[in-house]
Amino acid sequence: MSDHDQGGSTPSASAAGASAQTRTSPMTFLRQVIAELRKVVWPTRPQVANYFVVVLVFVLVMMAIVAGLDFGFGKAMFKIFG
Repeated sequence: MSDHDQGGSTPSASAAGASAQTRTSPMTFLRQVIAELRKVVWPTRPQVANYFVVVLVFVLVMMAIVAGLDFGFGKAMFKIFG
């Protein structure tokens, strides 16, 4: 039987409860946010441009597929019911 079957609390649940009781000050929180943002690997301008083109092409392809299906089903409905 696992801990979940016995209805007992898990160690992670009790640890989360303990950390929820202590609050950090706004300045400490801000320092931690800035420290985490410094760890982020930001994309370069060419990478952003490349990602933009990839997303744009994908969206245009999906729009064409949906528009084609809409047109086809519309024509079929007018042939069946029109």
